[in-house]
Formats: sequence, structure tokens, C-alpha cells
Amino acid sequence: MSSSTTQTNESCQYLVFRLGGLDYALDFSKVQELRPLKALERFSSDGEIVSGVVVSRGVIMPIVDMRIAFGPRPPQHDPLTDVIILKLSSCVMGMVVDGVTDIVALKPAQIQPIAGAGAVDYLVGLGEVEGRRLIVVDIDKLMSIRKVQFGARQAA
Repeated sequence: MSSSTTQTNESCQYLVFRLGGLDYALDFSKVQELRPLKALERFSSDGEIVSGVVVSRGVIMPIVDMRIAFGPRPPQHDPLTDVIILKLSSCVMGMVVDGVTDIVALKPAQIQPIAGAGAVDYLVGLGEVEGRRLIVVDIDKLMSIRKVQFGARQAA
């Protein structure tokens, strides 16, 4: 059996987090650590998606409040608010979410394409495990900064 065939049949670990009442999953290999928001030393820019920078274990990194990015929500922090420290291909950064729930194993066959989401490259698909539906995201693509050519416009 070739290694590529073995990889496609093996399950991968995904970190599951809540955001706006929905469950999302990202590749666990991209997670450096989990921290409660209150445990981080923050330098904020109130109400913005990029909510400033944090210091974690001596490393200064940007922090993105996904609760603001995914909907008009007041940035109120509760004890369940978590920060996922991500080790992306281009940088290390923090992502604020409503809360981390668990780690699950998904096989590629358990992840189905999302109808009508072909133009959104960061959506991997819809995963199902133990009766739960998870929106699986490619966190590198979601957090990448894309340059838009001058004069190019996208329809809202």
C-alpha cells in the first residue's frame, strides 16, 4: 500500500471550537497552544477584528477576534472565551473564539463539500462526527492576507 493511499484513509485530528453558536474545526497540527483570554497580556485596539497584540511566553503576536469577524457581536469576554495560538505557514498568531470544545478525529470520507461554497477557498467542507456537524476550515487560508489589485472590486 502506498503512503498516499494510507494518508487518505487515515483520520486527522481537528480542534473544535464554537463561534456564534456554530461548531468549527481546524487541523490540530496548526495549534501551538490554547490559552484563556484573560491569561494573556494584551495591548488592544477596542472593537476591531485585529484586536491588537498579545504576549504569550515572551512572544509578541497579533490577535484576531473571530467573534467580531463572524458577526456583529459585542466583544464581551466571559470565562469560556479562549485564544487559540496558531502556528501558520506565514506567522504565529492568536484567534479569539467563544470557546474550545474538544478534539475529534475525522477521515476524509467524513468531510463533504459545502453546497454553494466553491468560491470560498478556506471552507474545506462539512464534517460529521457522533451526530455533530462541524464546519471544517483551512486556517492558513482563512487567516492569510490577500492583496487585491488596484481597481479590482468584489461584490458584497
